[in-house]
Amino acid sequence: MNESTGTVPFAERAEARDLVCGVVGLGYVGLPLAVELAAAGYRVLGFDVSATVVAGVNAGRSHIKDVAPEALAAVVAAGRLEATTAMERMAECDAVSICVPTPLSKTRDPDVSYVVSATEAVARSLRPGQLIILESTTYPGTTRELVLPMLEKSGLVVGEDFYLCFSPERVDPGNPTWHTTNTPKVIGGITPRCLEAGLAVYGPVMEQLVPVGSTEAAELTKLLENTFRAVNIALVNEMAQVADRLGVDIWEVIDAAATKPFGFMKFTPGPGIGGHCIPLDPYYLAWKMKTLNYKTRMVELAGEINSEMPHFVVNKVQDGLNRHKKALNGSRILLLGVAYKKDIDDVRESPALDVMRLLEEKGATVVYHDPHVPVLEEEGHHKHSVELTDEELSSADCVVITTDHSAVDYERVVRRSRLVVDTRHATRGIRADHIVGLSGEKGGSVTADAVAYATAGR
Repeated sequence: MNESTGTVPFAERAEARDLVCGVVGLGYVGLPLAVELAAAGYRVLGFDVSATVVAGVNAGRSHIKDVAPEALAAVVAAGRLEATTAMERMAECDAVSICVPTPLSKTRDPDVSYVVSATEAVARSLRPGQLIILESTTYPGTTRELVLPMLEKSGLVVGEDFYLCFSPERVDPGNPTWHTTNTPKVIGGITPRCLEAGLAVYGPVMEQLVPVGSTEAAELTKLLENTFRAVNIALVNEMAQVADRLGVDIWEVIDAAATKPFGFMKFTPGPGIGGHCIPLDPYYLAWKMKTLNYKTRMVELAGEINSEMPHFVVNKVQDGLNRHKKALNGSRILLLGVAYKKDIDDVRESPALDVMRLLEEKGATVVYHDPHVPVLEEEGHHKHSVELTDEELSSADCVVITTDHSAVDYERVVRRSRLVVDTRHATRGIRADHIVGLSGEKGGSVTADAVAYATAGR
């Protein structure tokens, strides 16, 4: 390990790609990371509890939309990536990245059971010289207070016999620009030597590494990023309700505010928030601070506002049906989109599922169309996406746009539907009396003369 010479752990072996990297959890975070590590020249072992996932990866079949099948097939065929359910093979790895889920319990407390299980598997095979990197989003202190003691039961000393880091995943499903390698990679170590080891291993893979002084700083960085988004989304969701009561079009207001070249960042409202990170991460921070006798008031208020948006949407549907002299109870409702954001297949924490549940609780019959989610098996639902035929549109008492997928022809949707509740502004520019937005049905409009005057050369 060359402690006496002060050389960076793994530096020479990383440069020569003479390292075996392990990735625990081959989901939205782990599989892209495993493929990029292999593409950079490392030999990679991917670990997963699902035999189906393992078999698919070894056959070169990608189950993650952001991982191109040809990219996966290439590194598998080259012998640089192998998947396995045999956790004891972690002893073969020089570096192990833990990329397992960190959900919330029903009481919104952190569920770190997957992290514990993965760490136990790592601990059973821990040997001198190994680097362990936790990537799963979690509360500040997890790496030092939970993972480290489990590894040190082996008798090995962190920073001397093995190395431990935290490096938060920054995956944005469906983003065509930012992906695993070109998104700056934050990393913190338990000790300076741990950080050096992590930087050495990830250096050949990532375009930019952002070292921080501790694992706690790296953990809090991830929570700050997503809490920032959650709070700002809550603000604009509340402004949508304010604009609705004032009879103002919130989308017009946002677009106008976004013309300010400083001091404003554009966020947009919707039926709620979804994905693995934004709805969950702020609660990890809130839970941790409660243990330190501090209440994160803004974080908890943002969570309340965002969780109310599905109810706001259902009220919009109910009010729209009332104007058509139709009760919500017994109505047929067609949801367009159940993924948590456009053009992806990820339904984790999708607000569309809450809208669906609330509508069904009020007696509506709910069907959905989503070109990216042919089958929905979440929260007790087992539904198949219906075809978006003219008959399906015209037979629905209300069509609710909950996810604005690009593949949908929204002009046709409006033309064939009786009532459209648009929560995503997908019908921007389409004028029809039966469109209900999040706000502004009583709003005004800008005349052609005013536009001409505003855009004329001075």
